[in-house]
Amino acid sequence: MSATLVFDDLVRDAATLRERGARLAGGLYRLGVREGDVIALLLRNGPAFADVMFACRTAGVYFAPLNWHFTSEEIAYIARDCGARVAIGDADLLDAAADAFPSGTTILGLDAAGRFTDYETWLAQQAPYDGPHVAPRGHFQYTSGTTGRPKGVRRDPVPLAEVDARQDVMRNVVRAAYGIEDGCRTLVSAPLYHSAPSSIAQNTLLYGSLLVLARRFDAAETLALIDRHRIEVAYLTPTMYVRLLRLPDDVWARYDGSSLRFVASTGSPCAPDVKRAIIERLGPVVNETYASTEAGTITIASSADALAKPGTAGLPIGDARVRILDEHGADCPPRVVGTIYARQPTYADFTYQNLPDARRAMERDGLLTLGDVGYLDEDGYLFVCDRSVDMVLSGGVNVYPAEIEHAMLRIRGVLDCAVVGIPDAEYGERLHAFVQPDPGASLDADTLRSELRRLVAGFKVPRSFTFTDALPRDDNGKVARRRLRAAATATVATA
Repeated sequence: MSATLVFDDLVRDAATLRERGARLAGGLYRLGVREGDVIALLLRNGPAFADVMFACRTAGVYFAPLNWHFTSEEIAYIARDCGARVAIGDADLLDAAADAFPSGTTILGLDAAGRFTDYETWLAQQAPYDGPHVAPRGHFQYTSGTTGRPKGVRRDPVPLAEVDARQDVMRNVVRAAYGIEDGCRTLVSAPLYHSAPSSIAQNTLLYGSLLVLARRFDAAETLALIDRHRIEVAYLTPTMYVRLLRLPDDVWARYDGSSLRFVASTGSPCAPDVKRAIIERLGPVVNETYASTEAGTITIASSADALAKPGTAGLPIGDARVRILDEHGADCPPRVVGTIYARQPTYADFTYQNLPDARRAMERDGLLTLGDVGYLDEDGYLFVCDRSVDMVLSGGVNVYPAEIEHAMLRIRGVLDCAVVGIPDAEYGERLHAFVQPDPGASLDADTLRSELRRLVAGFKVPRSFTFTDALPRDDNGKVARRRLRAAATATVATA
């Protein structure tokens, strides 16, 4: 079974999607793109993503989607690092970044007006792929780069003889983590340059009956789309939950939502209060996974898990393994915080593009770490505290910004927030908060300090605040903390 794609008023059936994918694969092959090569994408959500997903499976080509919020310099780094032979993008985005692509890169633009080869015109001239039968490839994700330059995660291909068996096993993981069943109807509004929404979209196109792709997330529109298309599966993030919960009661009353059976969430931990509130609104259909591009989808927490064990990231999926290790590499007892090491063996192994040492450094006993810290409880449920790189050591005490951010989001008038550590002569580091108020809300530092002291210990209350119209947060919910630390540190240094 293959799905129909709905995007705004455009509807493309499964046969059309596969035919366009075959022609794109053929065109890429005739441009000299071969098995294992990479193409770069600078695309907003749209139907061209479906062309690419099918084409790359057919031709054995990786696609590296670029975050179109990146600067030209950031795009240039990834384009060079991945060695993209072809770039496909929205013409206006390419206009701003065309010089970022190496000389000799073939550039295909959607709605191009002369500067680039027009994608649709070019695609209509291509014959279907007639190259060799090769192992499928897919998303070539670049990590967020919170600790430096983004790293390209190139997953190893599955040998052709093993493809069918491996896909059957992978489908079980996808079913557990994302709710993708045969014939399902799915809504994705998060950017497809992220790996989780991309995986959900690809699996729905292959096995579902309908993929509704939204240009961007809008809270009220999300409820409307669920009803209009009888959506069963939706991908939402904690940031999206907060915006849904802030819709007035009369907006919620317009919609039924009874078709929804599985909401998948990943990308950043969800505050327990927010999780409880969204379950009350949507029903016991909300599921949260702990996952990474490198290690795969590791754990799943159902709504029942979230209510019984607030804050948990759940239990391992399938054959996934999780260990919590101390600084000496020994296993931590239950409820003792350490570094999370994990792996989902269903995923093929990977290399970091051009960074083999970084790949080796993150592995211990066959498991991988991204520097996340957390603990297992007595029942084996995982709790993620934060990333070790985000942890603040203030006066000899470990402070986890995620806990403070979750508390701050409970305060009326706070739309978004982030807490970082900045240098302090007395304590080594101290806490600084960035706060985005709700439109029209009146907030000040004294009010926030007072409210936070009711929710967290006094040493966890930030000593300084910056109020901002928007945080540098991507659409998958992750904050660009490196930029925030630099901005806060610079402000303190010049004060």
